[in-house]
Amino acid sequence: MTDEVDFAPASGSLIEPNPASPEKVAVAKSNGAEPRPLPKWEAAARERARAAVRRFARPLADLVERDANEGDTRLLVTDFLCEGLGFDKYEDLTTEYQVKGEFADYGVRIDRQMVAFIEVKRCTQKLGIRHLRQVQMYAVNEGVEWMILTNGQVWQVWHLTGGLPVVVDLALEIDLLSDATSTAKAHALFHLSKEAIKRRLLDELWKAKAATAPRSLAAVLVSEPVLEAVRKEVRRRTTYNSDVREIEKIIRADVVRAELQA
Repeated sequence: MTDEVDFAPASGSLIEPNPASPEKVAVAKSNGAEPRPLPKWEAAARERARAAVRRFARPLADLVERDANEGDTRLLVTDFLCEGLGFDKYEDLTTEYQVKGEFADYGVRIDRQMVAFIEVKRCTQKLGIRHLRQVQMYAVNEGVEWMILTNGQVWQVWHLTGGLPVVVDLALEIDLLSDATSTAKAHALFHLSKEAIKRRLLDELWKAKAATAPRSLAAVLVSEPVLEAVRKEVRRRTTYNSDVREIEKIIRADVVRAELQA
């Protein structure tokens, strides 16, 4: 089975679909409006994530410093999933989940429904395409959309869209030992909490990122309505009445990178 992987960076600006996100709160304040308060469950989930980021910073740094093995890394990951993200160790997490003779490190259930697989690597191991392929196999075979790769420090959240080819998109990436503030890290990690996944807020985040991904925007730029609008604007600016196909050819050849048009 062939597949397509988008390694678009998730660092920088993280999309927050919630109406009371910090970005929208700032806009509301600048307009003199009062931001809508967060629901109690969301405020609690965000605060829990922030507290966990602070609490686990030292133990995580210690693991990295001594190059701890994968088993020790899993212990920290388990604690973080439970204490930081709200999962129940016994009800929501299944370790060594068997998929066609292979074993996923964790299967994640919400309301008894498998929603994600987690693959854990040792704390000093850089996450790569080989690890993604490993957890992707589990997701494809079990019909699961979400895949999480982590070495304890870096958490990558991938979305899988089934079909031929399979499409895999990076929805979220957080480095718990980066220079970002604990609030910023918690703001991103909130989407990975049990509460957010249950309410499909992680899905909303992925859809927002997918809609504005370079490949999606490249397709918009060569769509008929946009090409026609460009033709009219070129004529307004230069009086030259170009052909839409001529404009499309130039955009595809010189404006949009070839790999985004595949």
